[in-house]
Amino acid sequence: MLSKLMMYFQMPNVRYAFVVAILIALCAALLGVSLVLKRFSFIGDGLSHVAFGALAVASVLKITNNMVLILPVTIIAAVILLRTGKNTKIKGDSAIAMISVGAMAFGYLLLNIFPSSANVTGDVCTTLFGSISIVTLTQFDVIICVVLSLISIAVFVLLYNRIFAVTFDEDFATATGTRADIYNLVIAIITAVIIVLAMNLVGSLLITALLVFPALSAMRLTKSFKKVTIFAAVISVICAVTGLLIAILFGTPVGSTIVACDAAGFVICLIIGKFIK
Repeated sequence: MLSKLMMYFQMPNVRYAFVVAILIALCAALLGVSLVLKRFSFIGDGLSHVAFGALAVASVLKITNNMVLILPVTIIAAVILLRTGKNTKIKGDSAIAMISVGAMAFGYLLLNIFPSSANVTGDVCTTLFGSISIVTLTQFDVIICVVLSLISIAVFVLLYNRIFAVTFDEDFATATGTRADIYNLVIAIITAVIIVLAMNLVGSLLITALLVFPALSAMRLTKSFKKVTIFAAVISVICAVTGLLIAILFGTPVGSTIVACDAAGFVICLIIGKFIK
């Protein structure tokens, strides 16, 4: 088993996968705490469906670097969802359902009308649930992921106090002079970036798990926002690395394995939390 791991680690693409998985897991956990506390968890699910639709359009248009289209479209959708959610005529959950389901249906329709390959079903399955192979990431993918992840982490750290204030009491933060709408917009944009980065790793249908599970797991162990954020980051990275190792050793789909590890981590934290209370 150890020799098999050593053999895989000699492959650059496998090392790339671990770098990407760790960075994405870290970013998702940091932001996931705020999303869970603000009841914004389903924004991640909605944006992942929008990203799928944008990917379908990029495939039809034969765009080589699909990130050029997917990232701005997902960010625009995040802004629209944030603005629409404040509209009394269209509630937040209704707006998410409307945009996400519409984008996914439109994307699947395009892929069937203008197929980019002979195996449309396989392409859709890979996009929704992540690639079944660990050796699919290029050096360019890793560079983009590293740059955007570091920017997301830096923004979160620099704006930590503001994000903390907006997360717990938006009305009070606004009363004290904090531009809550600006920081909500920052949270939405970072969420869109993380979702686009995570599509190659876990697929568009499983991305929400990276945002929700680590935060919920950490909340079973501690109540402080800072401690929850730190615990969530640690749990998320451990689950991502464990999932990748299991996928390598047993040939399971990477995305599903990582999410299964996150779910198992939540159960473990739930049990531990029962004893420490």
